[in-house]
Amino acid sequence: MKAGSKVVLVALAAGILGAVTSLLTTGPGPLLRSELGQRLLGRAFEASAPAPPRGVAVARRGEPVPALTLAGLDGQAVTLPTAYAGRPVLINLWASWCGPCIEEMPELQRFAASQGANGVQVVGIALDDPAAVRAFLQRIPVAYPILLDAPGPADAGVRLGNPKGVLPYSVLVAADGRLLKQHIGPFAAGDLPDWVRQ
Repeated sequence: MKAGSKVVLVALAAGILGAVTSLLTTGPGPLLRSELGQRLLGRAFEASAPAPPRGVAVARRGEPVPALTLAGLDGQAVTLPTAYAGRPVLINLWASWCGPCIEEMPELQRFAASQGANGVQVVGIALDDPAAVRAFLQRIPVAYPILLDAPGPADAGVRLGNPKGVLPYSVLVAADGRLLKQHIGPFAAGDLPDWVRQ
């Protein structure tokens, strides 16, 4: 074996050992919070999930998001992403019974409040019973719009590329309506500004 090949093999082994050591000492958190980790997790979920029902359009990274029309808390219909055309939209799927969803909501609220009139529009979609959502928001209010959908094989999460229905789940939609990125699991404090910029 040539010396150059040995160096490459040693470097590769050191990299793998470093990754394994990191996973054992800090858990998968840092990896799962990275864009690479999120893409790998998304692909794994996609490969092991059942196909969506026939005729259900599913968003794909880099492509326009199929229109989603859902009711707001006031009962008025809102169509995403066209309701916020010209602005990037961060859509967060959650439920009142989901512990990690509840933990990340203050972070979503802080981020939404920091965006101003022309920044990223945060929109929550609750896959939950409307009465439970209203009761939850009485206790933990947020200022960004909340829409309602019933969980199921063709819910908004599935249509936004989350076939396993893992919550929380977020997507970033470009101002022109294309799906830019997906995030499975909760955002940690301070993650959102960097995630949106990358």
